Amino acid sequence: MSSPNPIHFVEDALFCAGPLALSYSDPDQKWVIREHLISLFQDFPSLRPSTGFFTHNDGTEVKLLYATGDLPVSRPSPPVPVTIWVPELYPQAPPFVYVNVECVMHPIYDHHPFVDSSGATVSSYLLNWQFSKCNLSDLVRSLIKLFSHNHPFHYSGPPSSTHPSMVTKMEAVDRVACMIHYDMAAIRAKNGEEIERFSALQSELKKRAEIVEYMMLELQEEKKELKGRTRELYDESDRLVNWLKVHSAGFPIDDAFGAGNRKSEMIRECLAGDLAVEDLMYALEKGIEEGVVSFEAYMKQVRVCAREQFLHRAKLVKIGRGPMF
Repeated sequence: MSSPNPIHFVEDALFCAGPLALSYSDPDQKWVIREHLISLFQDFPSLRPSTGFFTHNDGTEVKLLYATGDLPVSRPSPPVPVTIWVPELYPQAPPFVYVNVECVMHPIYDHHPFVDSSGATVSSYLLNWQFSKCNLSDLVRSLIKLFSHNHPFHYSGPPSSTHPSMVTKMEAVDRVACMIHYDMAAIRAKNGEEIERFSALQSELKKRAEIVEYMMLELQEEKKELKGRTRELYDESDRLVNWLKVHSAGFPIDDAFGAGNRKSEMIRECLAGDLAVEDLMYALEKGIEEGVVSFEAYMKQVRVCAREQFLHRAKLVKIGRGPMF
C-alpha cells in the first residue's frame, strides 16, 4: 500500500475498511493518529508512512501504521535510520521505536545506553509518555538530541556537561541515565578484572594448600619414623647399660672406650677430623641452597675444607703403613 502524498496515504490507511483495515477501532483515536502523523511528516520530510504487521512479545500480530526514514544528527555523524510504529492503543500507549540495523553496514556498538542489539530503543520521553503532553514530532526531536550525544553506531562516551538551563527535563534525565550507564559499565569492567585476579589468586592458593598438605603428610610420616627410631635407640641404650652393668666389674667404665695405644688414638683423631670436615661441607651445601651463603664464600670454604680433609686422610694412610706404637 503506497502513495506519493503522506497525508493521503495516512488518511486512506486509517479509514480503509475490509481486509485491508488496520487495527485501530476507535474513530476518535484515528483522528488523533492522523493529526500526529501529518504533523510528523510536515516537520520531518525525511520520514515516510507505511503499513505492516507488528508482532507483540506474546505472539499476537496486528496491522499498524509506521513511519520510517533517516533522522539527521550532529555532524559529522551519519543519519540514524529509524522505524516508529504507532500501536493500536496510541496515543494512550507510547510508540515503538527501532533503529534499522539492516540499513547500515555497522552494528550497534555494545552496551549502548538506549538501543539494544536488535535496534529496540528506549528513552525518558518514551518511558514517561503522556497522551496530553506527548506526540510523535516531539518524540523525534528528543531522539535527534539523544542520538546526537549517543550515536548508535559510533561510541562517543558520556555526554559533556551542559548548564541545566540549556536542556529540557527529558534531555537532562537522558544524560543522567547515560552517565550512570557508563559509570556502571566501568564498574562492571573493573569488577570483572578483580574477579579474574581473585580467581587466579584463589587457584594459586589452592595449589599451595595442596603442597602444604602433602608436606604435612610427609612430615607426619617422618615423625612416625623418628619416633620408631627413638624407641629403637632407647632399647639399644638400655641393652648397652645392662651389658656394662654386667661386664664393668673390676675396671672403670671410661677405660672401656679408651684407645689401646698411641696409633689407635691417632687413627681415631684422623677419622673424627675427616667426619667433621664432611659435616661442615654438608652444612655449606645447605647454606648455599637456602641462600644464606654466597657462592664465593662457599667456594672459598670448600677449598679450605678439601685441603684439611686431604691432610686427615693422608695422615690416616701414613699411620696405617707405620709400625704400632
